[in-house]
Amino acid sequence: MKFTATHLAGAFLIEPQVFTDERGYFFESYHQQKFAQHGITASFVQDNESRSSYGVMRGLHHQAGGFSQAKLIRVLSGEILDIGVDVRLDSPTFGQYMSAKLSAHNKCMLYLPRGFLHGFAVLSPEAVVSYKCDNLWHKEAELTIALDDPDLAIAWPFDLEQAIISEKDRAGISLRSWLKQSHFVPRYRPELAQ
Repeated sequence: MKFTATHLAGAFLIEPQVFTDERGYFFESYHQQKFAQHGITASFVQDNESRSSYGVMRGLHHQAGGFSQAKLIRVLSGEILDIGVDVRLDSPTFGQYMSAKLSAHNKCMLYLPRGFLHGFAVLSPEAVVSYKCDNLWHKEAELTIALDDPDLAIAWPFDLEQAIISEKDRAGISLRSWLKQSHFVPRYRPELAQ
């Protein structure tokens, strides 16, 4: 496996070594020891899967507090633009995002540590996305940040007015609102808490 660190500390793009022959292909989608060699020691406890059509956007989701989740995301069919946003209060990259195209073709995976928002946009006619989590989902801890938050300025591939977005995701709050409601002050971007 090839692990490429992103500009957001702890987040990695992971490219597996794929073995192909006349029967098809084989690759390791997870290997605890190889992940640990790159500082990824998450103990995964839940797997999730979603199927979405072209133009669907999901996110930006986060489990707050002690319910935060590290995620290992991959695409079983189709292609997505996957987004991770650093919302770790003590991180020098707080409020910054990274994006990666994940597909069944490239078989790349994205690892996001705890303290990240996650979302994606479907670029193919259909996409099946699978991701591992290192903490169980808790409804009370769920947080949805607006996909079009101006402080994040994410370069989405679709006009949000034309995209297919759930009512819950359309009702996402701004990062500033979350910080104010929670009385959080990020160390490196304290102006967002005002």
